[in-house]
Amino acid sequence: MPKCVLIVDDDPTHRRILEETTRRFGYEVRSADSGDAALAALQAGNAGEIALVLLDLVMPSTDGMAVLAAMRSLSKRPPVIVQTANGSIDAAIGAMRAGAVDFVVKPVSPERLEVSIKNALRIEALAGEISRMKATAKGKLGFSDLITASDTMERVIEIGQRAASSNIPVLIEGESGTGKELIARAIQGESARKAKPFVTVNCGAIPANLVESILFGHERGSFTGATEKRVGKFVEADGGTLFLDEIGELPLDAQVKLLRALQDGEIDPVGGKQPVKVDIRLISATNQDLIKLVQQGRFREDLYYRLNVFPIWVPPLRERLADIPELVRYFAARFAAEEGKRIDGVEADAEAMLKRNSWPGNIRQLENTVFRAVVLADRQTLTVSEFPQIAAHVDGYAVTVPPAPAPKDPMPQIDGPVMLGQSPDTPKTISLATRSGKDSVGIPALSANGDIRSLEAVEADMIRLAFGRYRGRMTEIAKRLGIGRSTLYRKMREIGLEARPN
Repeated sequence: MPKCVLIVDDDPTHRRILEETTRRFGYEVRSADSGDAALAALQAGNAGEIALVLLDLVMPSTDGMAVLAAMRSLSKRPPVIVQTANGSIDAAIGAMRAGAVDFVVKPVSPERLEVSIKNALRIEALAGEISRMKATAKGKLGFSDLITASDTMERVIEIGQRAASSNIPVLIEGESGTGKELIARAIQGESARKAKPFVTVNCGAIPANLVESILFGHERGSFTGATEKRVGKFVEADGGTLFLDEIGELPLDAQVKLLRALQDGEIDPVGGKQPVKVDIRLISATNQDLIKLVQQGRFREDLYYRLNVFPIWVPPLRERLADIPELVRYFAARFAAEEGKRIDGVEADAEAMLKRNSWPGNIRQLENTVFRAVVLADRQTLTVSEFPQIAAHVDGYAVTVPPAPAPKDPMPQIDGPVMLGQSPDTPKTISLATRSGKDSVGIPALSANGDIRSLEAVEADMIRLAFGRYRGRMTEIAKRLGIGRSTLYRKMREIGLEARPN
């Protein structure tokens, strides 16, 4: 569904221009002719549909600054782009301090407006992800932050919430990429230790000769290379939670020390003379069958029973198919924002195909798949074509790779002299004569569908032509176009041309 833009402007002519321009960009449009009408729209029952506000600063009665101030009390505050005929730096600074994400000067070019809208929506989409990342970093990620719609995961969440209410050791089991660490962080985030450290250790990524040093710390000079004291992960997590991922990869000699730390609540740093008391909540995770490792003599049986006090099984993605649509929409929105694209959803056929895939890499594989699809996409909806690698493994779907997207603003096609008009005796471009008096090049005056191009577009082509003809000499370009240098610099910035120093 296209995103909705609320346009607030007391000038009916300018408001209609903005409405038409914004619709051409592919957005839905709502309008308000005053600040009071804008606030009423933002407080209405369907206000949640408004994704962005394009707000005029200068209005009678309730002006734009008053609207920005009133929006602070709203539960949902869409991003705001302010516009005014007064281009003073003071007005821009005041609007940005009041909460606006961008500032444009009237009359704004369509190109500048489109860029501003896309950037504002991108910022808004990233804001949710940033908030989630901050919550994760601060140990405040809760089960409500997890993206799920399946009954199997609801059961996992229910068990996890019970574990969060105590300090019981938790063992999270499941295939790689199922989200075991997120479950661990959610347990921490809803426990009494949520304000304390959450320390993660990947036991499979630690060199065998450094395991004890990293986990339990070491004293200076205790071994070759120990040039300074190290406290270790247990001490770092003191008072909080220690998450040992891939616990099955822990060497046997380190397992002995881990068992003692869990039993006695103290650790022995390498080279230390006295044990160190620690208070940690242990959560471990594995993608291996620990019972089989015990039978093979690769994992201590007593440690296994110490860890496996409160087991939680996280099912693979193929057993929680209801989660796929929600996860795809979340990843698509996040990556679209990062890539500066508009992705409004996924076609039903593509969604059905994704649900039929086995997903051996689970959520991690799905995340990377959606990222690739967003990069490939040249439309607002993800289709089967954007998932060729998945289509190759699902029966009934053809493997197709979409063509590269065409440039959004190509340079004008110059193929000979023609003039404005539609009749046989009136050509279709603006002719440009050489010094010899003969026509040599032309700037198209009609679009591909036969409509008259806007003055802004023709002007942009003239600036590009002058920039090339006079080899970037700004003084000469401004003179030939009959405009000031400052105006030329501004117009070049709007069309994406970089000025050369001269």
